[in-house]
Amino acid sequence: MPVSAPITRVQHAVLRAAVIEFKEAHPRGGAPTALHVGTPGRAVVSHVVLPGPPLDQALRTDIAAALLQRTANAHPHRWAWLARVGSLAVHDADVAWAAAWYAACAEASTEVPLVVVTRTGWRDPRSGVGREWSRLRRRSTSERGLP
Repeated sequence: MPVSAPITRVQHAVLRAAVIEFKEAHPRGGAPTALHVGTPGRAVVSHVVLPGPPLDQALRTDIAAALLQRTANAHPHRWAWLARVGSLAVHDADVAWAAAWYAACAEASTEVPLVVVTRTGWRDPRSGVGREWSRLRRRSTSERGLP
């Protein structure tokens, strides 16, 4: 299920939180690519993509399916996000992980949206809908407790 514009306030809050968490976790900008599933600020399961030979599509799909399974009883409005360094322009990894993610969702007969998150914003690799900030900061401590 691609993210379509306009997004809701809840979607905006969740996606903004994912960007802030990524930015705060990696203040110097160096971070491994990781696939996260859950809700930012709540329970999240992750897979960090280690440097080395690229994963094939079947292995990426198996990883996505495992994360989807581990979060099956989690928050009903879960998200998947591929956190990586760089710009929000579409990268090969975005396309490969999106294909794996949506294949795993199809196998599980569920729909969980996937976005790419960087230090500056988020973007849906399927629809192109996204948001970018030049100076993103946490508004308050209450922002940690998402809806």
